[in-house]
Order: sequence, then structure tokens, then C-alpha cells
Amino acid sequence: MSRVLVVEDSRTFSSLLSRRITEEMGHQVVVANSMAKAEAILAMDTDFFVALLDLNLPDAPTGQVVDLVLARNIPSIVFTGELDDELRDQFWAKRIVDYILKQNMDNVAYMLSLVERLHRNPAIKVLVVDDSQNARFVVGELLRAHRYQVLEAEDGLAALAVLAEHPDMRLVITDYNMPNMDGFELVRSIRRDHAKDQMGIIGISGADKVGLSARFIKSGANDFLHKPFLTEEFYTRVTQNIELLEYIAQIKDLAEKDYLTRLYNRRYMFAAGPKLMAAQTRRGQGVVLAMLDIDHFKRINDTFGHDAGDAVLRQMSALLTARFRTSDIVARFGGEEFCVLATDMNPADAGRVFEDLRQSFESSPVSFGGQSIPYTVSIGLCTSALEGLEAMIKAADDALYVSKNDGRNRVTLAGR
Repeated sequence: MSRVLVVEDSRTFSSLLSRRITEEMGHQVVVANSMAKAEAILAMDTDFFVALLDLNLPDAPTGQVVDLVLARNIPSIVFTGELDDELRDQFWAKRIVDYILKQNMDNVAYMLSLVERLHRNPAIKVLVVDDSQNARFVVGELLRAHRYQVLEAEDGLAALAVLAEHPDMRLVITDYNMPNMDGFELVRSIRRDHAKDQMGIIGISGADKVGLSARFIKSGANDFLHKPFLTEEFYTRVTQNIELLEYIAQIKDLAEKDYLTRLYNRRYMFAAGPKLMAAQTRRGQGVVLAMLDIDHFKRINDTFGHDAGDAVLRQMSALLTARFRTSDIVARFGGEEFCVLATDMNPADAGRVFEDLRQSFESSPVSFGGQSIPYTVSIGLCTSALEGLEAMIKAADDALYVSKNDGRNRVTLAGR
């Protein structure tokens, strides 16, 4: 379990934070009510992914606890009743995560969002591109303070090489004026392969050039920062761009996936299927399409209840997901009907593959409510690309009808 350290002398406030972090996020919270107590805890254990620190403790009235915790390389969020500009600048220089004023519940909500952000950030890769090693170091240190995975490149060409090795990069922060390939060229090159909803780009420059930010945006960047920038502004822009990508991904997930089974839905199959088939054709490789239907599914719902029926759908979906690759498309078409578009499968082997799959369903009853619920699946299979996706679906659906008509729990190949 991920752990959070809270150092706060107010029992009411620390209890509030602990309860919300535990109940809403599932993290374990360790509380210290003084710097001495925090020091004793850290002497035994430093396995915390974040610390929430009060600047004004009885035995550390001027924020000494921040140095104590940062020395253990624990990202730290500080909170206080009041904070002037001089003190704020001092703590930004120490590479804290952020500061929070203890004024109202909205600030507590913001603090909790920061905690969750820090918990997710280690899975996020950010590429810093700048021909200045010192500039890369400064930006990299800011990002590492927020637990991002940081990669670096000294110019646009090197950046493209890094991206080729790390296609899951989420954010690129690039300077404008670089040798070999400048920031504008780099952004345009990135956008040929990575859309704005897949990878964020922030342009950055100290050049005093009119229209620089507009040119970055028009080249395909999501945002722009002028150097020198405030640390607070930098973090705000980075977080905003990362969260926007996450929101878009969530919306796409809701639009493309079935809520119950988490498989792709019918809409996604008809949107992505033709593209997948076209790509396979260009590579001279075939596709196989199967339609699957749970036998007597209404009888399962009537006998065991709809919750049991949902359990059957989820288990069948899990078996399908485990059996096929991420390059295939596995979709729930609706009700108890599923569709699989499999790539790089030898048509001569398809019958055996799906017969083995049918047997795995038959031999895997669902345990639900203390009962064992057996189920079987009928399958229709099309092993030729025909005129396209819709023609393959119709052929597989006709074959599925034959499987049902011939007694169910069997695989039928289209045209046989």
C-alpha cells in the first residue's frame, strides 16, 4: 500500500486529511504531530511517496521540517495559515511540490488532488529537449520533484530518436533555438505521428521574438512558456496539459468501451476495424473474424438472476482478453454477443484456435453466490477478408446462425 506522511500539530486537521486520503484514495497515512516525532519516524522508515508538512510546528516554527523531509528525498507539499512572497520563494527554491494555504475546504481538495497526481506521475514520461545542458537539468529537476519519468535530448533529431524508443511519451517540453532541428521543426515532426490528444507539447524559449508563442501553437504545440518562468507557472502548465490528456483518454474510453465488460464496443469495432484490415492488407497479412454468442443466456438470467448473468459476461470477456493480443480487436456487440477481429492468424489454424476457445468456455463455469453456473458459446467464423469488415461480419453472423441451428456449443466456418 502506498504511504503518505502527515506532519501537523492540529489533531482536527490531521484527522481530516488522514480520513480523506485513506477513504477516498486508499493510501496508508502516518501522522506526526511534531518535528521530533517526524524525525523519529523517518529514522526508521522513509518509504513515503509524499509528505504533507505544516510550516509552523511547536518545535519547528519556521519550516525546519521541510528540510528534514526533503533531505530524505520525499516529495513535500507544505501548508500554512499564511505565507508571504519571501517565504514562498524560499520554499520554491527547495524544490517543494507546492504550497497550500489552510483557509477553506477548497484548498484541502486541491491538496488531495496533488497527492493523487504525485501517485500517478511515476508512470508518466516527459521528454525535455534543449541544447543547453544546464537548462535541461533545471527543467528536469523540477519535473523529478513531481515524480515524473524524465528523459532528455540535446536537439530535435535526438528527440525524435528518443520518441522512437519511447512511443508512450506523454509530454515533450522543447526549446525553440537548437542546432540541427529547431523547436518548430521538431513539433511538426512529432505531430506527423502523435496527435494532440495522445502527446502534449510545451514550447519554451528565452528568445525575445514577436509571435514565438503563436508559431509554436500553429506548428502543433499545446502550450508555450517564456523563459525565465515562475516555478509555480511551470507546474501549473505541466499539470494542466497532463490532466487534459487524461480527461480526453477517459472520454474516449467511455465512448469506445463497454461499461460492464471493459471490452471495446460495436461503435469502436466499426471505426477501428477497417483501418486494422487495411493495415494488414498493406503488409500482406490476413485477418480472421469471429462472432460469438452465449447459448441460452436468457435462461441463465431467469434461473440465477441478472447479476449472475453479468458475472458470466465478465468472465467470458476476461477469457477473451487473455486469449487475444492487444493488436486484435475484441468487442461486445451488445447483449450476449461478441466479435473478435484477429490479426496475423493463419486461416487454416483459425478453426482449431476457436474450437479450443469454445472448449475453454465450456470447461470454465462461473462461481457466483455460492453457485457454479455452466455456460456454452456458439461461434461463427469468417477466415477471408471478403469485400470488407461488414461483409466479414455478415458471413460470420450467418455461420453463427448455423451453429445455433445445429445444436449450439459449436464452431461453424462461413461457407461450410
